[in-house]
Amino acid sequence: MKSIDPQTIAQLPGKPLKKNDTFAFACHQDLACFNRCCRNLNLFLYPYDVIRLRKALNMDSEQFLDTHVDVVMREGNFFPEVLLRMADNEAKTCPFLSDQGCTVYPDRPDTCRTFPVEQGILFKSQSSPPEIVSFFRPPDFCLGRHEDQTWTLASWADDQDAVMFNRMTARWAAVKALFARDPWGPAGMNSPKGKMAFMAAYNIDRFREFVFQSSFLKRYRVKKALVKKCRASDRELLLFGFEWIRYFVWGIQSDSIRG
Repeated sequence: MKSIDPQTIAQLPGKPLKKNDTFAFACHQDLACFNRCCRNLNLFLYPYDVIRLRKALNMDSEQFLDTHVDVVMREGNFFPEVLLRMADNEAKTCPFLSDQGCTVYPDRPDTCRTFPVEQGILFKSQSSPPEIVSFFRPPDFCLGRHEDQTWTLASWADDQDAVMFNRMTARWAAVKALFARDPWGPAGMNSPKGKMAFMAAYNIDRFREFVFQSSFLKRYRVKKALVKKCRASDRELLLFGFEWIRYFVWGIQSDSIRG
């Protein structure tokens, strides 16, 4: 989910979808294009994707990042993109693809479960809340778009168990949008502050150690109920990590963290 400028929204490819709009789509093994969309992708992984995938694969975050991820700093950006590394074969398939389909299907990334819908987050102004915008955009080879089954955005998200993924990705997109400006200075992302921000977003296991096994909870006041939630849930800890990035990098005051 990317930040979208209001001036460019009309130029984006795909069919815009409003709340009650419908689209036709179904994907199944009988389609000649089955699995073709799982090849040679620039597939962005968001923080919640990583905590789900690394658990499904019985890896810690560092192992997953080393094995399955390319970290790319694009020109004009001040926080890196995290992309799923394709398999080293001729077709450049997704590393989790088998002849039967996706081997991590219950924990597949947000982009995969939202397909063929693409989403972005529209920031109209600082005073108005961000808005999720959606587009129906299957590739030309996709035969699923000719199936009879119809969906709304809500019914498709429910069917694909995408509601929580969409929500977590939107929360991350709001943090990521802050990095339209450079907070690092000459040291860049390799500065201690930059490494801290990346850890809080993408290395939940190391961030857990930082919060609970360092002097963090002595130096910062965090409500006991929130600490308990973070101990019990990777998702709650990740949301806390988003707040920590806003506080630590940008100095944005938080009800969750007091210095």
